[in-house]
Amino acid sequence: MSALLDSFRDALALSPAHGADADARRALLEAALRDGLPGPRDEAWKYTSLRALERRGFAPAPAAAPAIDPALLAGIPAPRLVFVNGRHAAALSDLSGLPDGVELRPLSMLLAEDGREATRFLGRRFDRRDEVFARINAALADEGTVLRVEDDIVVATPLHLVFVGAEDSSDRAWHLRHLIELRHGASLSIVEHHLDAGAPTHLGNALTHVHLAAHARLNHVRLQTQSPRMTGLLRTDAVLAREAEYRRMDLELGAALSRHELNVRLEGDGARLHANGVQLGDGRRHLDTRLGIEHIARDTACELVWRGMADARSKVVFHGGIHIRPGADGSDAGLSSKNLLLSADAEIDTQPVLVIDTDEVKAAHGATVGQLDQTALFYLRSRGIPEQQARRMLTAAFCHEPLRGIGDTALQAMLTGALDATMALDGDAQ
Repeated sequence: MSALLDSFRDALALSPAHGADADARRALLEAALRDGLPGPRDEAWKYTSLRALERRGFAPAPAAAPAIDPALLAGIPAPRLVFVNGRHAAALSDLSGLPDGVELRPLSMLLAEDGREATRFLGRRFDRRDEVFARINAALADEGTVLRVEDDIVVATPLHLVFVGAEDSSDRAWHLRHLIELRHGASLSIVEHHLDAGAPTHLGNALTHVHLAAHARLNHVRLQTQSPRMTGLLRTDAVLAREAEYRRMDLELGAALSRHELNVRLEGDGARLHANGVQLGDGRRHLDTRLGIEHIARDTACELVWRGMADARSKVVFHGGIHIRPGADGSDAGLSSKNLLLSADAEIDTQPVLVIDTDEVKAAHGATVGQLDQTALFYLRSRGIPEQQARRMLTAAFCHEPLRGIGDTALQAMLTGALDATMALDGDAQ
């Protein structure tokens, strides 16, 4: 067995028992460990090797969040819930301004209360070998976010969920489980911040459940700017009821290895999904995004606009899967994956997949990998713009397109600033 999986078994032995769940968690972990890590023959992991990761062991995160400089969070307003190295940081969190009808609590608080009804989502199980990190999460998760919004509550101010990695004397691993539940007619914006204090070398494994009831509206932004030595393994499973709308934006701007799986089931008639994103690879960074969208009900719609860039020796992987199931007549599905290869040593693997099992649908998908337009670059340089600045202008314009789909001008401005700042720093480092 690998050092990675051995360290997870040790972590379970050291973790506090959760009542009757202890034996079930142990059985879940042992089943996952017997199957082992997926390899290149597993289609879902074909372009993302885990060989380097499996040789590393990670100690479990301490029970208390380590101290960090509060100035790191100065630009993140309330309401906010903060976790440092996978532990709730009450002193850094600020839930002031949280309106009535909104529940936002750390999972550890519910587990301490033994609230089985409140934590039923922890009972979901995963069986496939390629779901290894979801299976490990099901066995080891003891912290996370529980967010519930009652019927017809409209929250005007975005809620911020902040996940900080802080340097430690050991490589640490944590496993977070989140629930985001909007009931009938509720509306909310969430911003996830994934950032670091210093240059930690930890592993974060997170699994998020999103449940949108009929006519609910969720704007969900995820800004990942982690240390170039961090490993982030994330999965989001979302279910949308009738006329629900989920607007999602992911900016992958950091980490050594970042993999995010977004699975969305459009189960109610008229449900809509807008899931856009940017993958910005440089150095030796490996960014992997895998979308799995299922149209199950009638008149559902999804629009997926993704842009990727790979420079230096980085690798960008994108899989966009759309499945229109029998009976999902009237579905409208679109996927656009465009990518820029900026270095001869970089690699981009993009795979659009469209499966249609019914009639009367509108669907389109496409993927491209190319280089900067030399004609446009020549035009800018002929106007006296230095080459490096001209390249930044063209790449910035290329990456800004997905940001237009967020539907909130303030959030769009924040994301544009973060993207431009990252691209400027990357340019200075080259």
